[in-house]
Amino acid sequence: MPVPVDPPDSAALDHVSRHYDLGLGPADVASFEPFVDGLLDSWDAVERLYAENAPQAPDRPWKRPDPADNPLGAWYVTTSITERAEGPLAGRSVAVKDNTAVAGVPMMNGSSTLEGFQPARDATVVSRLLAAGATIAGKAVCEDLCFSGGSHTSRSGPVRNPWDTTRSAGGSSSGSAALLAAGVVDIATGGDQGGSVRIPAAYSGVVGHKPTYGLVPYTGAFPIEQTIDHLGPMARTVADVALALGVMAGPDGLDPRQPAAFEVPDYVAELDRGAGGLRLGVVTEGFGRENSEPAVDAAVRAAVQTLAGAGMSAEEVSIPWHLHGSRIWDVIATEGATAQMVDGNGYGMNWQGRYDPDLIDFYGAKWRSDPAVFSETVKLVLLAGRYAIDRYHGRYYAMARELAPRLRAAYDEALGRFDVLVMPTLPVRATVLPGPDAPREEILARGLEMIGNTAPLDVTGHPACSVPAGLADGLPAGMMIIGKHFDDATVLRVAHAFEQAVGGFPAPRT
Repeated sequence: MPVPVDPPDSAALDHVSRHYDLGLGPADVASFEPFVDGLLDSWDAVERLYAENAPQAPDRPWKRPDPADNPLGAWYVTTSITERAEGPLAGRSVAVKDNTAVAGVPMMNGSSTLEGFQPARDATVVSRLLAAGATIAGKAVCEDLCFSGGSHTSRSGPVRNPWDTTRSAGGSSSGSAALLAAGVVDIATGGDQGGSVRIPAAYSGVVGHKPTYGLVPYTGAFPIEQTIDHLGPMARTVADVALALGVMAGPDGLDPRQPAAFEVPDYVAELDRGAGGLRLGVVTEGFGRENSEPAVDAAVRAAVQTLAGAGMSAEEVSIPWHLHGSRIWDVIATEGATAQMVDGNGYGMNWQGRYDPDLIDFYGAKWRSDPAVFSETVKLVLLAGRYAIDRYHGRYYAMARELAPRLRAAYDEALGRFDVLVMPTLPVRATVLPGPDAPREEILARGLEMIGNTAPLDVTGHPACSVPAGLADGLPAGMMIIGKHFDDATVLRVAHAFEQAVGGFPAPRT
């Protein structure tokens, strides 16, 4: 039932006046009070109108897995939801990252600030997966509000890497990658704002594709920053990623991140075209970074030679702006997430996409009841982001957004000469999980140290796929393949050609 807006008393209005330093005395506040009350009648009318067609959550069974059945800590809840017996994904099991709504099933987004929430509507990608015959096997654990490249920040506990359970599975789509690497599910969804599809794919030795910005609707997933939000598929093979992408992609008319109309090719059929004759630009600046491990760089260089042996040409290309990309991302992600993900309760205002009023209210009330529960990485974002916004009023965010087209143009110039660009997905392999009493310095380092190559592509929106380049001293190393906007098919063709050339990707012994 609709609940009327609480009418503000004089004290509440005086608080607002002081917040904005409006210079209103008690008599001024009292004179405004009846006008405010009258204006707020429209809030009640809007709620009554919304309630007439508000979505109702379906009754879908779910359960929290026993620890014995969840040794990697990768499941948040398990389900078995199938709506069609036929379709391109019939018989395939899917883990949905827990930042993405499955109606009637709990959604925690890795954070106690959302624990207890159940969405009433499926995200667009979930509706499409179900319509294609997939079985939703459960919600995969993700990192706290998805702001970590490590797998140690989720309030449900760390997610363990099947290759070495003392190590990170990568984040923020941590559970998705671990479940895939362990062979528990066939396909998983991931979200990517700074690398959160590609980082866990590289750490865990699976395939993760960040689509072109706007190719896959973000509708129904918890936003971080509208200009860098992406959803994408993950799987053990490129063919399964291509299959899932074809189901998930396309405009839904509800997400302003997307163009109004565009064609979605048959990504699986495109794989059959092969990749012989394609030109690879090997990005110099993606190698030899300050924290690059020589074994990772060597594995990716060897993978490039394998691609060359499969009929492609490979040539070194320098993109100096690549090294500026993570700095630009820092400003956009930090100030943008402060304003939207926290102060704006996930969605913010001033856009024409689909909102989730229930999520906004639930999360907004819960985080304000105890902001101390934010993860260390989110606290870092708020400390820097709110300081910068209060001190400089969004000036630096605006400058970073103005630099984004220049960053994009730097990659586009190289892509004018090459069909795809190649570099290590991450400079490092999976790191050891911080212990329960780890110092803040270690928690922050393990959460953010690996994003130098991945984050710039969230700013520019280019498609980027991480595939296992090989094993470096027993742990997976990822190779990232980057393409032109909306040419995800060519990226996947190169990824598939590499998989075929090496005879398939290795799997952990577990």
